[in-house]
Amino acid sequence: MSENHQTYEYALKELSLALAKTDDEELIERFLKSLLTKYELSEISSRWALVRLIDEGISQRKIAQKLGLSLCKITRGSKELKKKDSAFKKLIDRYKLVSEVKEKTLS
Repeated sequence: MSENHQTYEYALKELSLALAKTDDEELIERFLKSLLTKYELSEISSRWALVRLIDEGISQRKIAQKLGLSLCKITRGSKELKKKDSAFKKLIDRYKLVSEVKEKTLS
């Protein structure tokens, strides 16, 4: 493994830890907007939107129409959600749980 790759892996772990320990949604959003280009933000956001829609049971064709994405990208997202230990699925489930708790708290 090259030194650059090791540095990248370490930085990714460090970044993941920093985000996991931060519960300030506004700070994370500002951080992502300062870290990523508009294009990168658009790509990440659209991928999150597509896996959320797949998780909700929306058809791939409807997702393609709604988000303007290729069926290829949507199929990839669907495959990722179906994997045994899918990180997408785990994060979606955590998001839904937190959202439910927030809704009940605000009611």
